[in-house]
Amino acid sequence: MTSPPVDWESDKRVARSMLRNRGTRRKIMARMLWLVDGWLRERPWMFLIWWGACAFLTCMAMVMALYDMLAVIREEREKRH
Repeated sequence: MTSPPVDWESDKRVARSMLRNRGTRRKIMARMLWLVDGWLRERPWMFLIWWGACAFLTCMAMVMALYDMLAVIREEREKRH
């Protein structure tokens, strides 16, 4: 079974509208919060897991950004010498 082809242009349009339109961005965030709100309120341990995962992913993104920054600095220094 093959999957249908991906329509990247429509995905780009959705992403652009989310980035450019503050109202759309806020509505999407509010709807996503509404989906997990009851789920997290009913299960305190899931609340901790949820925010722990968010903190972990944030830290990983920061580490990757730092690594990338250091790699760019190293490459620029190598170009000069």
